[in-house]
Amino acid sequence: MTIKLYNTYTKKIEEFKPIEKGKVRMYNCGPTVYDYVHIGNYRTYLMADFLRRVFEYSGYKVKQIKNITDVGHLTQDDIEAGEDKILKAAKRERKSPIEIARFYESVFFEDEKKLNILPAHKFPKATEYINQMIEMIKTLIEKKYAYEVNGSVYYDVTKFQNYGKLSGNTIENLKNGARLDIHPDKKNAYDFALWLKASPEHLMQWKSPWGKGYPGWHIECSAMSSSNLGSTIDIHTGGEDNIFPHHEDEIAQSEGTSEKKFVNYWIHGRHLMVDGKKMSKSKNNFYKISDIEKKGFNPLAFRYLCFTTHFQSQLNFTWKSLEASQNALNKLYNFIRSNDVIAKSEATKQSLNYMQITKNYNKQFQQALENNLDTPKAIAIIWEIIKSNKLDHNLKKELLLKFDKVLGLDLDKIKQDKIKLVTKFKIPIGVKMIEITNTTGEIITDEIRDFIAEREKARKEKNFIKSDEIRNRILNKGYIIEENKNGKTIRKK
Repeated sequence: MTIKLYNTYTKKIEEFKPIEKGKVRMYNCGPTVYDYVHIGNYRTYLMADFLRRVFEYSGYKVKQIKNITDVGHLTQDDIEAGEDKILKAAKRERKSPIEIARFYESVFFEDEKKLNILPAHKFPKATEYINQMIEMIKTLIEKKYAYEVNGSVYYDVTKFQNYGKLSGNTIENLKNGARLDIHPDKKNAYDFALWLKASPEHLMQWKSPWGKGYPGWHIECSAMSSSNLGSTIDIHTGGEDNIFPHHEDEIAQSEGTSEKKFVNYWIHGRHLMVDGKKMSKSKNNFYKISDIEKKGFNPLAFRYLCFTTHFQSQLNFTWKSLEASQNALNKLYNFIRSNDVIAKSEATKQSLNYMQITKNYNKQFQQALENNLDTPKAIAIIWEIIKSNKLDHNLKKELLLKFDKVLGLDLDKIKQDKIKLVTKFKIPIGVKMIEITNTTGEIITDEIRDFIAEREKARKEKNFIKSDEIRNRILNKGYIIEENKNGKTIRKK
């Protein structure tokens, strides 16, 4: 396959040419484990997962590194003024920084598994690479790219010729933009910290040639990437908010240290929006994987939803769009589980006509993958195959199962009956929540959920006439509520 990707660095779609034939070295900016990762971040990780699957589907051997940031990511863009996010969470939850990091890291791994994101080949933790960071900083000081002041070390952006090429934030453009107050220890307003001096009470600090301190966020990825993948890598991914300053500063640090090109292809995903605004913790408009599950959705419905829009376009998240994705996913699952009554014979399957149609679908799917990861086209081809009257049922299944190696919707598990179309959702009744098992194979609408809540409230108040009336309304909508020793279940009548 000739894979073409949009490269943020060159601002154009380019044919992928690996450093080493048949191999791909890929680094993904992973989570800062101070809180639950929201679904906006997972959209970026799904992009990286899809990219890896495309390469592996094409025969490449991929080495994927996804870091875990457990120190040094501060709460403000001006890295010297903010508070470390891990420390802030530790104070908030009255735990140690290591307890905070390991807890949210474990939730992240569970969520990635639910989304069927392939585990990276390695998840390096920033706290495990302090020595490598110190060595890089020492090299940058020796090469005059960095300077030490009062126990902290800063990168002099004026020394790096190509600063701003990735983001467009060149020194000149930064000077012409918003003015920054110059930090007393900095030579230039836009210099950034490589190492920060720690106060005696700071909970995370390490010895260094410049005194006790801790690393800046940007140097961490440079150290972890070069230690695990080498000085030059094929692909680096992240969300568009990582472009500046994080990825711009990574380039300056890495290339300043090695004097070699750091990354050949920069791939960035656009934001996930909610009501037209970027989903973020600072705006408190974010959802977690657990929020999706509480409403009765399969996390893979979110995976499907992300594939309906190209990763380099913004996607506006709504519960209605997730419901549509869940219903589409269930139809897909039901198709894989169903049997065709009028199946064609083996001889017919091998006919020239069938082979040509299969070949065409393979070609179309391949072209969608090659064309800058065109996931909407790939999804559309899936439904074209299902609706086609030119292929028999089993051949359609074979194609879908093959293509799902890239889409990752767990169709093979459905085929083996390892996944039941059963979900659970919770409904608030006063201050309590009741759990309903949903065996319908579809999402329960807000109207039905409201009916269930009203009925439970009436039952609690011993208003059985009203309770029966609401049960009949639910029945008229095509559903039956049942109660047994395992709890409450809703099913189709």
